[in-house]
Amino acid sequence: MPVKAVLFDLDNTLIDFLKMKHLCCSEAVNAMISAGLPLTKKKAMRILFEMYELFGMEYQPIFQEFLKKTMGGIDYGILASGIVAYRRIRASILEPYPKVENMLLKLKMQGYHLGIVTDAPRMKAWMRLAAMDLIRYFDFVLTKDDARGLEKPNKLPFRKAMRKLGLPPEEILFVGDSIRRDIAGANRVGMHSCLARYGEKKHHKGSARPEFSIKGPMDIFKVLRKLNKK
Repeated sequence: MPVKAVLFDLDNTLIDFLKMKHLCCSEAVNAMISAGLPLTKKKAMRILFEMYELFGMEYQPIFQEFLKKTMGGIDYGILASGIVAYRRIRASILEPYPKVENMLLKLKMQGYHLGIVTDAPRMKAWMRLAAMDLIRYFDFVLTKDDARGLEKPNKLPFRKAMRKLGLPPEEILFVGDSIRRDIAGANRVGMHSCLARYGEKKHHKGSARPEFSIKGPMDIFKVLRKLNKK
């Protein structure tokens, strides 16, 4: 059966989320040190990203927890300096991977239904898409808040996406950077799966096997040609 829809993960598939995170945190740490944080930048960055690993990359009160850990309490002058610097740089650097917008435009012109299935919180996902002016390309955006807080590879987000599309899994291609979350989840429900190898490399480990892999966004058209010849 020909593929009629392409679903995407968001972070590290359409946008270089980890690069953005490092740049934002670097500016935040610089601002907090200038405001009185008694740490070297190298040590502060190491501790901060260890905490992100513990709490999750979307954990909002991370700077509060960081200051409690490193200073024994919250200095609100330091906290505010960090948050303002983080938000300022985030607004200025958020952009999709090269060729992503060209890919989305071409997919829409070829008649594919497009959607996003992301573990990001609802408002953050929509704000990232709005900041990059990509909302218009997607028929829907399904976040973890839309899936009762369940994250990939749980089957629920993928099944909800299928219901929104009104298509069987064999007519859907899912593209993501995470073997453990995206590829495993798509495989579980019978969708075609494609690993975005240009995304975050540490997510490429896992026991699931992608049906396809791509080195850049425009390579997706080679995958679709292969699928639609079957």
